[in-house]
Amino acid sequence: MQRAGWLDELNVGLMELAGRTRDGTIGQNITPLMRLASALGGTAGRLLLLTLSLGYLLWAGRRRCALWLMAMMAAGTGLNLILKQIFAAPRPDLLPHLDIVHTYSFPSGHAAGNMMFFGALALLAARRSVYWGAAMLIALIGISRVWLGVHWPSDVTAGWIEGVGWLAFCAIWLPARGGEQ
Repeated sequence: MQRAGWLDELNVGLMELAGRTRDGTIGQNITPLMRLASALGGTAGRLLLLTLSLGYLLWAGRRRCALWLMAMMAAGTGLNLILKQIFAAPRPDLLPHLDIVHTYSFPSGHAAGNMMFFGALALLAARRSVYWGAAMLIALIGISRVWLGVHWPSDVTAGWIEGVGWLAFCAIWLPARGGEQ
């Protein structure tokens, strides 16, 4: 759909809105938050949070959950890298980039990786408040990528779809392979 141009009007419209907003007076206050959200959801931030989460799960005696989280994230990250190479979509050039990027644009690795990670933490915690917190972080990190000019909105949406699909697959398939029903 993106390559065929079906999403051009939506992508350009939303990115232009982000550009106008970030260049306005309110944007000066929001841009540091978006940079922080993007850094938190980036590879280094996510690896740090993953390491802390794995440490906590092991300390709490939830070894099986730690192994599941580690395997799910490793394979999901690999899946995103493969999809980026398959689609080989260039980054948008509509706005100046406020983040340094070196990979292809589609699907967004920030959106996919954080959907997987924070979604998995919410599944493991199984508490409504954690689901809401995860949803807010996932949304903020995804929106930050458009705000910073490095992703089209459709890249982020595709990343979310990839992430929730992989998470659902792993939540159903991986435990079942271990004998759980």
